[in-house]
Amino acid sequence: MKHIFSALLFSIGFLGLAQNNHAYWQQEVDYKMNIEMDVKKFQYKGKQELKYTNNSPDTLTKVYYHLYFNAFQPNSEMDVRSRTIADPDGRVGDRISKLTPSEIGYIKPTVFTQDGSPAKYEIVGTVMQVILNKPILPGTSTVFKMDWDAQVPLQIRRSGRNNEEGVALTMTQWYPKLAEYDFEGWHADPYIGREFYGVWGDFDVTITIDEKFTIGGTGYLQNPAEVGHGYQMSNQKTMKPVKGKYTWHFLAPDVHDFAWAADPDFVHDTFDGPNGVKLHFFYKDDSELAENWKKLQPKTAEIMQFFNENVGVYPYEQYSVIQGGDGGMEYAMCTMITGKREFESLVGVTAHELAHSWFQFVLATNESKHEWMDEGFTSFISDEAMNAVMEKTNPNPHSGSYRGYMFMATSGQEQPLTTHADRYATNRSYGINAYSKGAVFLTQLGYVIGPENLSKTLKRYYSDFKFKHPTPNDFIRTAEKISGFELDWYLMDFTQTTNTIDYGIKSVENDGKNTKVTLERIGLMPMPIDLYVSYEDGTQELFYIPLRMMWGEKPNPFTELNRTVLENWAWAYPTYTFEISNGKKVKNMMIDATNRLADINPENNIYEKK
Repeated sequence: MKHIFSALLFSIGFLGLAQNNHAYWQQEVDYKMNIEMDVKKFQYKGKQELKYTNNSPDTLTKVYYHLYFNAFQPNSEMDVRSRTIADPDGRVGDRISKLTPSEIGYIKPTVFTQDGSPAKYEIVGTVMQVILNKPILPGTSTVFKMDWDAQVPLQIRRSGRNNEEGVALTMTQWYPKLAEYDFEGWHADPYIGREFYGVWGDFDVTITIDEKFTIGGTGYLQNPAEVGHGYQMSNQKTMKPVKGKYTWHFLAPDVHDFAWAADPDFVHDTFDGPNGVKLHFFYKDDSELAENWKKLQPKTAEIMQFFNENVGVYPYEQYSVIQGGDGGMEYAMCTMITGKREFESLVGVTAHELAHSWFQFVLATNESKHEWMDEGFTSFISDEAMNAVMEKTNPNPHSGSYRGYMFMATSGQEQPLTTHADRYATNRSYGINAYSKGAVFLTQLGYVIGPENLSKTLKRYYSDFKFKHPTPNDFIRTAEKISGFELDWYLMDFTQTTNTIDYGIKSVENDGKNTKVTLERIGLMPMPIDLYVSYEDGTQELFYIPLRMMWGEKPNPFTELNRTVLENWAWAYPTYTFEISNGKKVKNMMIDATNRLADINPENNIYEKK
């Protein structure tokens, strides 16, 4: 089945350098972890052996770990921020401040060594700093070992226990996770509200848990015959549990996170996805859920195929959709979603979280700094997928994103897309920026360079930067290579400033034979212009005004329309005048009839002859 980007996408080997002065490099980490879970106390003990390879040109004298569960304690940064922000997340509010000692979350290291020798460490909130016994030189590796005790928080914020739908364990951000070090240095951000960034590597994880619990999550289960629970083959016999527990063994190659969920009442279904991918579905044994979760399975396969065709092939052999958490949250090879939804909502949240497998879990941007590159790009492609798979035939499936962006851009409260994800003034402004403006960035780029070039850009971006940490500059340089345009102005104005787009039709004058048209630039952000003209004889014509600084002309997005390419428009000139000299009388005209231009005042984009 072949899909193309919907509607007016419209009715119709950059391997080396990142945004720095060095040849591209990234760190590498390999985890071996053993977990012993007490499902009655919601506590567990962990052992971790971590091999860290320093591929940077720098000598490292310290490292940092994230201890995310420490956020779920009274007076933590997450707690205080949730109680002081103007519009707190309703799922959290002041609840963390009221947790008792048996309800809080924590990760408490008890032993830490580097290459067999104890190393000094300091824990501040959700971050642990380790002062190394010996520096890690460029191109060398070291081995860290850690034992830790932990408690799963009662408060659900992505992770936690006994969520509102009764899922016992949502185990995300559950282990001591080494912080990323890249060309900008360490990224040891405290866990305050959102977004993550991790080191690429391999995970070898064993989880020992009560025999009644079924586990789903990241990685490939190595011992299905030992644990059963819907994993074993029909000709295999499940081994007896040891002291009432099974030990589950997972391997996950080339990922930068590991998540899992467990419940004694999980139903486990499988479905064959595209390219041999096995799709797993874990949901509560609830008759109200079963019908929708069964219908979800072929739709998930269709959505994955859409992403394969329009971005690039999913690189792993399995993907799991798991009931858990407090909404929808993406992880390597899996997602946690709440399951008591109407069918379209269930498909929609699955489409969005599955799309994150491309935009964040293969194209692993630093989403704390560039949250719009994972949430926005994901929103764009999942809206495209929903439009196709659910057969909506919406001419612009991103219209909701445009409405959100327009609201924020005219509110006087917009912050630039370069704002750190935790440092938006409100949760609403973060959400609109990350999801809506991020999606508009891509859709509007299609307006600038043409829908076919946008499609090629996404595929080339995926091909060139999969399993890396791409930056905004990497993406826009890919778009430049595909289109031949200069696009630094687009990246700068739309992501690094709050400049807005506002073009208008200033005047239309007719002397009987010719029509003189004057357009004006009112907003500060430059853009090329598509001007659609309808004549009184029923014909139509498209006038295209390239932007001088982009040094290029996009292909005609509407081959059925005659298009006249006019002289380019330099940004510094506030007005632009040209003549229509074909002798026809103008009935009406409109700037950007496709509504892909994020013009904050569309009322001055239309002219109607009176």
